[in-house]
Amino acid sequence: MDLENTKAQMRKGILEYCILSILSRSSCYASDIIKELKEAKVIVVEGTLYPLLTRQKNAGLLSYRWEESQQGPPRKYYELTPEGRAYLDDLDKSWDELVESVNLIRSR
Repeated sequence: MDLENTKAQMRKGILEYCILSILSRSSCYASDIIKELKEAKVIVVEGTLYPLLTRQKNAGLLSYRWEESQQGPPRKYYELTPEGRAYLDDLDKSWDELVESVNLIRSR
């Protein structure tokens, strides 16, 4: 079995949750989201991030606004909607339950 593939699948499974968690603190430009994910070793490329952001926006979890940039064209900043905050609260509870379950299994 390929350990790296399994680890990649685990990271992929929590990517949407991580994006919402990042945006819960403040609105962000996509490059800022990628930077934070890379710093946390949840590696992602733009080709992965943008479809997820679009899917979350279409689901009503995110909105965006355009801001002028000193370094080029206007930038799209994403932020959570009220529905996104409620969804993230539910995910937080699910995450805590999952971690508790896994820890219980691991400690036996």
